[in-house]
Amino acid sequence: MKVWKCAKFLKKDKYIESITKSYINYIYKYGPINEIIRKYKINPEDIYKLNQYTANRIAGLILLYLANDKKRLNDIVLKYDTSDLLVSDIVPEIEGYIER
Repeated sequence: MKVWKCAKFLKKDKYIESITKSYINYIYKYGPINEIIRKYKINPEDIYKLNQYTANRIAGLILLYLANDKKRLNDIVLKYDTSDLLVSDIVPEIEGYIER
């Protein structure tokens, strides 16, 4: 029987940590989150908590990806593939340099 558990890795991998921090900045740095923080006067502790939670989750996904653990990545997709999220159509967005 499968038991869903959250695993935490205490040994830090600087490569994963660097990628995760970059992704967090990429996702939050200039997006609408800053407007939301100002509008609702969200305190720094709550912002830190949100960033930390997101960073830990992203780092876990990166770790699974680098380990080529497709089974566990698929388990996550299956567990969280619900219609609870309030978004419209997903449009992939990538920022960076492109060849012209």
